[in-house]
Amino acid sequence: MKKFMFLYKGYVTPTPEIGDAWMSWFASMGDRMIDSGNPMSGGAEVTPQGVQPIETGLESLSGYSILNAESADEAIALAKTNPMITSVIVYELARM
Repeated sequence: MKKFMFLYKGYVTPTPEIGDAWMSWFASMGDRMIDSGNPMSGGAEVTPQGVQPIETGLESLSGYSILNAESADEAIALAKTNPMITSVIVYELARM
């Protein structure tokens, strides 16, 4: 199995329906879910030029999870089932 990080993009204030959809999705992942992660709120981007605040909204990263999958294709298929706000960014985690 390979490990993949799902970065969730986009935020809207959750309704009970959105919360229920997410909890159902997490449960459907079963033992593939290594770390269900945490939601993210406002942050900052630090560059050599300075620090810029990141506001929570449709373009911000809003959470992450780490899952097991046999391949990138399988990870992408799992991401497609997510009750996303705008998108899920999928990265394979390199072994060190």
